Amino acid sequence: MAMATYAIGDVQGSFEELQALLGTIGFERNKDCLWFVGDLVNRGPASLATLRFVRDLSARARTVLGNHDLHLLALAHGVVKEREDDTLAEVLAAPDRDELLDWLRRLPMIHVEGDYVLVHAGLLPQWDAASAKTLASEVEAELRGPRHREFLAQLYGSRPDRWSDSLRGIDRLRVIVNAMTRLRFCTPDGVMEFHTKGETTEAPAGHLPWFDVPGRRSADHTVICGHWSALGLRVAPQLLALDSGCVWGGKLTAIRLEDRRVYQVPCAANAALVKSSAAQARPAPLR
Repeated sequence: MAMATYAIGDVQGSFEELQALLGTIGFERNKDCLWFVGDLVNRGPASLATLRFVRDLSARARTVLGNHDLHLLALAHGVVKEREDDTLAEVLAAPDRDELLDWLRRLPMIHVEGDYVLVHAGLLPQWDAASAKTLASEVEAELRGPRHREFLAQLYGSRPDRWSDSLRGIDRLRVIVNAMTRLRFCTPDGVMEFHTKGETTEAPAGHLPWFDVPGRRSADHTVICGHWSALGLRVAPQLLALDSGCVWGGKLTAIRLEDRRVYQVPCAANAALVKSSAAQARPAPLR
């Protein structure tokens, strides 16, 4: 078969499952390409192996940043405390941690190619693909710049909860990051709600899944995303949602973009996830 591109859902340190999935799809490193929706790390048992593997794929991989990837960067820079359900200690203790973190913070927030948009969580209804890419570049400049530690220290928080072209400074950047890495539900006007993580039927009053907002400006592209494990795999004409809950004992999913063939492997629930049901329920930024 000619070169193929496979988009893959949230790996979150599930390295063995990733390898099993690549075996199932018959991934050929010398010609195929992998698109990762972000959240390469955390909650699963092998974040370090996952980071090393994806980094070493070089040009054969396209990866965008997810909220857990940003959390790893913030944790490594000492601007947040470790959470009870974090499984990042191996990365932080690794001899090549600095090289891996340097690579991670240079990943894009969004990847636009042809009719596809690759983003971790979603896009606000006011943004088309081109404007979203431009806004993402503002965040990327901060992450790659000399003041990235200060930026990460100010990143956490859920306000402002809506976009305005007049936003400036950290408020502007926080809205961009929260939309692209945390968004599930919003109002038709783009007011984001971050506490509800359930299925679409659990939408708060006045809110919709971001992809169901009428007239959203990114609807002329197919958005490939993850982040929403309760949503599960969803394949629609303009949406490929690929988080099928691997670290919760679900499946790890890939879809071949050329013909939309879906591949899945079962995942073992990580014991670290059940240490505390409260850890799953408590609201926290960048989750």
